[in-house]
Amino acid sequence: MQYYVTKCELEIMNVLWCAGAPLSRSGILEQSKEKSWKDNSIHILLNGMLKKGLIKETGFIRSGKVWARLYSPALTVEEYYIDQMSAGRLPSFAIIIQALYTSGKLSTMDLASIQDVLDGLR
Repeated sequence: MQYYVTKCELEIMNVLWCAGAPLSRSGILEQSKEKSWKDNSIHILLNGMLKKGLIKETGFIRSGKVWARLYSPALTVEEYYIDQMSAGRLPSFAIIIQALYTSGKLSTMDLASIQDVLDGLR
C-alpha cells in the first residue's frame, strides 16, 4: 500500500514509533518536542491519519473526568520506509548507505553488520 504522509503526520508517527506503547492525544502533545503544527490542530491530524490507515485506535484511558482515545501506529517504521522507497519518494538503499558512510554516521562495524545481512540473503 502506498502512503502519502505530510511532514506533520510524520512527526506524529515518529512520536508513536518511539513511544513503543499507545498514546492519547495529550500524550502525543507531551512527547512532541519540536513540532511544526499547533496543538489545536492535533484532532484534524489524527482524524486524517485514521482515514489514511496510518494509525489505529487501540483503546481508551481515563484522563481526568473524561475518557481519551489511545492511538498506535498501524504500520512499523520499517514498513513505512520500505513503502516510501518502493514508491520512489526516497533514494535507493545503496545511495542511503553510501551517504551515511560518507557523512561519518555509519561505522565500519555497521558496514560489517550490513554485509552479514546481505550475505545471509544470498
